[in-house]
Amino acid sequence: MNQENLAEVLAGKVRPPVAIVLGSPREVADLAAAFPEGDIVCYQMDLYQADRIREALAERKLAAKVESAADLWDLPNDFQTLIYPAPLGGERELKIDMIEQAFHVLRPRGTFVVLSPYETDPFFPAAMKKVFGRVHAPAAGDGMVFICHRDGERPRRRHELIFQVRALEGPSFRFLSRPGIFSYGRFDDGARALVESITVEPGDRILDLGCGCGTNGIWAGRLCGPTGHVTFVDSNLRAVALTEHNARANGLSAFETVATANADGVSSGFDVILANPPYYAQTTIAQRFIERSQELLRPGGRFYLVTKQPDQVGPLVAEAFGLTEPVLRRGYTVLCAETAATSH
Repeated sequence: MNQENLAEVLAGKVRPPVAIVLGSPREVADLAAAFPEGDIVCYQMDLYQADRIREALAERKLAAKVESAADLWDLPNDFQTLIYPAPLGGERELKIDMIEQAFHVLRPRGTFVVLSPYETDPFFPAAMKKVFGRVHAPAAGDGMVFICHRDGERPRRRHELIFQVRALEGPSFRFLSRPGIFSYGRFDDGARALVESITVEPGDRILDLGCGCGTNGIWAGRLCGPTGHVTFVDSNLRAVALTEHNARANGLSAFETVATANADGVSSGFDVILANPPYYAQTTIAQRFIERSQELLRPGGRFYLVTKQPDQVGPLVAEAFGLTEPVLRRGYTVLCAETAATSH
């Protein structure tokens, strides 16, 4: 839906202060431009996405602010209007979670607006009705618009799952997960392939790059033992919060978590780096993981990256590290490499 049509449909319904919930950089910038009056806050869970949105807003000279937090309800409950540009496809449980959390950051009688990309969408009216009650759907042309209002109070409800993992005949671990992070509610085959392919020695310093809810680094932390140390890094603030919880719950004591979009603030000298970059981002994020790993590994350090795109990612690993061994497991390829050892 273009800006003119949207502004017409929502005329008089969008009152500041306004929050835009998630959305792509272009969507968020379009919405900020369509409703320029008053304070606008753009909420993002991921620091990398937040940076891209700041760039998009700056290009269009828009004054909206970008706030990053693990949960939408971490923002002050002082918004008169929330606008959620729902993605095409996307994670069903995350959509439900954002509807639930939206209620708690609105003022009484505040307005919640969902922009659906579908011409027919039975999902959102039913999901919104459970939380807000009555849902209004004005004619909107391309896509659909759903509007409802906060009325009364309701307890906060978290959407989360606990799953249990055992690999290589070792002990089992329990992990708490929430929507909006990689592989919600399960230990996917890529992560399992990665931990089944790594070599970790007692006392190793390990970096779990793109840690999700911490499964890979916690598994490696068992292998490096009490004299080792694990650093977990992710750009998703919800993932970092979950990793902190899961590491402690599974008995890991020597660890730290770092929320960063570019592995900034992470010291070098790691013995092992584990990387599980998202596959939907083509090779952009994978390349950034590889480049930072090359900088952060000690001489002779070991690098492991799991991918479903070995033809695209393999040459990037080989260019950075030289000799690379591909290990095929569970329909994935784990690319194994080492940094050059220092000469004596």
